[in-house]
Amino acid sequence: MWRWISLAVGGSLLALSGPHPAMALGCTAQALDGNGYTVCAVDLTQDDLRLFLNDAGGSPYGQFNQVDAMLRARGERLAFAMNAGMYHEDRAPVGHYVEDGAEEMRIVTNPGPGNFGLLPNGVLCIREGRADVIETLRFVEENPDCTYATQSGPMLVIDGELHPRFLIDSTSRYIRNGVGTSDDGKTAYFVISENAVTFHEFGRFFRDTLQVPQALFLDGNISRLYAPELGRADIGRWMGPIVGVVAKAE
Repeated sequence: MWRWISLAVGGSLLALSGPHPAMALGCTAQALDGNGYTVCAVDLTQDDLRLFLNDAGGSPYGQFNQVDAMLRARGERLAFAMNAGMYHEDRAPVGHYVEDGAEEMRIVTNPGPGNFGLLPNGVLCIREGRADVIETLRFVEENPDCTYATQSGPMLVIDGELHPRFLIDSTSRYIRNGVGTSDDGKTAYFVISENAVTFHEFGRFFRDTLQVPQALFLDGNISRLYAPELGRADIGRWMGPIVGVVAKAE
């Protein structure tokens, strides 16, 4: 099989081809209002999306290569990854976190300092064959049985509308990353900006370009991407939760 990566440059599409294992994962370069974004679309009906925090010894993985090394020892590999939510100094999750069905941190519903506490925030819930971004209070009410879950904030898009606290004239700009999910839960769009953007600009990309009904901010400033098909393996400060697609080792 052959895969293609469409790169949107000046409104045109450049197709790149190459051999690949059977996966639906694909990353594209896109733009809106002069800001560049890398979008990795995960098909939950085909791609194995997981969360990673601590190794077998209880120490945080912290870097993409640590997760990849663990997987390769099992005959698997990391096909895509991104930092997946805010964390404390010891890299423990700030909010709700579930890995392989085990809850590591309870849901947090109260407002607080920083971006996480800029309510409404939300949870990325990964289940068999689907992934959903769910606003926190709705998440508590519905109580979905998530195989993997990570809470972050603020929400970027809520039922097709931007977060009410986003300002169109904001001067706060960072490299940011987040995730949006399709209404049927079959596709998750992981996005990282290629230049510093405001919350309003970042939210608009999810709402207007990707047209997803729900989207969640994962982090800013330390945002990083692992996408081997793009020759990209960002390094930097040690991370807490990591989200990634797992494939068979080549």
